[in-house]
Amino acid sequence: MPELSQLIALFYDQPEKLGQFEEVTAEQTPPPFRQLLAHNEHMTVTVEKFHGCHVDVKVLETRNEGNFYSRKILLTRQRDGNVVQYGIVRLNCDYLDEAPANEIKSERIPLGRVLIEHNVLREVQLTSLWQVQPAEELRQLMALQPNETVYGRTALIYCNGEPAVELLEIVTRD
Repeated sequence: MPELSQLIALFYDQPEKLGQFEEVTAEQTPPPFRQLLAHNEHMTVTVEKFHGCHVDVKVLETRNEGNFYSRKILLTRQRDGNVVQYGIVRLNCDYLDEAPANEIKSERIPLGRVLIEHNVLREVQLTSLWQVQPAEELRQLMALQPNETVYGRTALIYCNGEPAVELLEIVTRD
């Protein structure tokens, strides 16, 4: 199960450098964040449907440790380049065939789209919802106003029955 602190620690020496996180229920998550986060679906598909266009991935930083590939990313709308999601992904490459793992590592296509296009048997499991008070870096990356609250989730993607991908996904309102 993905631990928020472990995912953040992949790229931040202190969690506060990303933001302040408070676990919330789906009922405590306001629209449109609830629709964007409180489900067991791929975020790539969800944000594309919500925004009415495809998204591109922008990889900000990566780490390779043994069989684990981790990255800090943004998803941007193709129509205007606006950021719609920030994420931290940790992939256990032992649980994916070489072709989809290599395509994910190529950093050109969002992870969810790669898994779908390679017809990987997958199950997305929402683990927690989070209210986020972003720190300065996250505010700048997502073009947020001072004191703007956003929401996110931690989730796990099982690939071919194995817990292959741990996720932290934070979305914008628009």
